[in-house]
Amino acid sequence: MLEHLWAGWRSEYVAGADEANEGGCVFCRLLAAESDREACVVWRGQQCAAVLNAYPYASGHLLVMPVRHVSDLEQLSLEETAELWAGVTAAVVAVKAAYRPEGVNIGANMGRAAGAGIPAHFHVHVVPRWAGDTNFMTSVAEARVLPEALPVSYDKLTAAWPR
Repeated sequence: MLEHLWAGWRSEYVAGADEANEGGCVFCRLLAAESDREACVVWRGQQCAAVLNAYPYASGHLLVMPVRHVSDLEQLSLEETAELWAGVTAAVVAVKAAYRPEGVNIGANMGRAAGAGIPAHFHVHVVPRWAGDTNFMTSVAEARVLPEALPVSYDKLTAAWPR
């Protein structure tokens, strides 16, 4: 039997994504911030970085992205591509060490129709997952319950990031 999961809490965020970008790309602003901790930038490479998702699916949800503002994977240079995937691998190592999940989702949505909330700046999601980690709050109350604050996630992931 095909089951349907409903994520009604995302509709308001996706609808407001363009407004959130009115001051320029939100990711570019985060990457230009003076404080990595305040911007939740967990890792910086030469051409890519990892930031905590401000609207996570689960605690520890990371976004790995090129620093350069590009919208599609094929726009990356070979060097950016290599560092991006090395960053995704490091993010998985950090998420596994910090959260001990039963699985990890890795994915990218290119374009609004594909589900990208911020389609103008390419990014890869790294999300820790556990069996049965969905709950009724999302579908009934249009709310997501997360067991820890972003600063706690930041501390866990920066401590667990491979050196």
